Amino acid sequence: MLKKFAAIVTLVVMSGFFNVFADVLKIRDDAPASYVVKKGDTLWDISALYLSEPWLWPQLWQMNPQVDNPHLIFPGDTLTLTYDAQGRPRLAVNNKVKRLSPTARKTVKSADAVSTLPLSMIRHYLTFEQSLLDEQIQALPYILGSNANVKNSVSDHIIYAKGVLDSGASYGVYRKGKPYFDPETETVLGYETTLVATARAFRPGHDATEDKPAEASSLNVLSVKREIKQGDRLMPALEGQALPAFFVMTKPEFDITGTIIDTTSNLREFSKWDIVVLNRGALQQLKAGHMVGIYRNSPMVVDSPDGPVYIEDASKLQKMFKNFGDTTITLPREKVGELMVFKVSERTSFAIVTKTQRPIRVGDLIANL
Repeated sequence: MLKKFAAIVTLVVMSGFFNVFADVLKIRDDAPASYVVKKGDTLWDISALYLSEPWLWPQLWQMNPQVDNPHLIFPGDTLTLTYDAQGRPRLAVNNKVKRLSPTARKTVKSADAVSTLPLSMIRHYLTFEQSLLDEQIQALPYILGSNANVKNSVSDHIIYAKGVLDSGASYGVYRKGKPYFDPETETVLGYETTLVATARAFRPGHDATEDKPAEASSLNVLSVKREIKQGDRLMPALEGQALPAFFVMTKPEFDITGTIIDTTSNLREFSKWDIVVLNRGALQQLKAGHMVGIYRNSPMVVDSPDGPVYIEDASKLQKMFKNFGDTTITLPREKVGELMVFKVSERTSFAIVTKTQRPIRVGDLIANL
């Protein structure tokens, strides 16, 4: 059934968001004729009762002239599925069952109002990885050591860094990890950069001058996910981690193709709500909230004299000499899922899998829905 979510945030809809109207809504066969809104429901939840593609919820609500702001639907409202003169479906508040003040509906931004896909819905699935270029990492202040004269620092230590910091500001301590390779160009698109701790600066430090040598900055460790090591890098605490309270989900208005190049779970196969890394980013105009499909190429078939066989089942002699001739047939590509981009770097993006028909794998393709 519908999940309960603690944080409900009012959504301000961008005018360009409703370009999805060109899509034809398909109402689920088991959609209820009416539904009573419950506390904790989201527009995503409610729309999922009626649509196979719940992220298309704006079409279901924008067609409703009765509700100026569909994000101010409240618990206790009864929603009824109706159709307009053109046969288009819409959800409307049934005022015969429950009536709310029009003024309140238009102006009150209540914490109880229903929102679309909120950050709280996916927060538990998100990780603190970032994708940074090597030159970006090298430019960051870095850990020199701690007051305990140990290689690995923990939460009760003072740590020192090379670089000028803002006194009183909070910083994330990050560690450079594995490279993200583009399978198309075999170039490095960035490096996994993982949050290992947080700290607050209390001495800013300063660079060397003619009169005095450089002085290390000092920080109190606030929290630790992993032990802090010499050489770990510092970034302002929220840099790269400040996500919107909710996501304006829409299809890209341009053609996009790419590949899933990694997953934060490090599993061979993964599924709904897992986090993946894409070889496309801001340079390809991807933005947080973009919804794209996940596709997989079907295997190639050799139509041999003895009958069709998959290439992996072809004879060793054929494989050795790649002697397939004109008998190789490429089977169609099939959709296996959908994902939503939530964090974009220059050349890579992090996305969350929102729907799967089959387990998703590294190497699966992305393209427009």
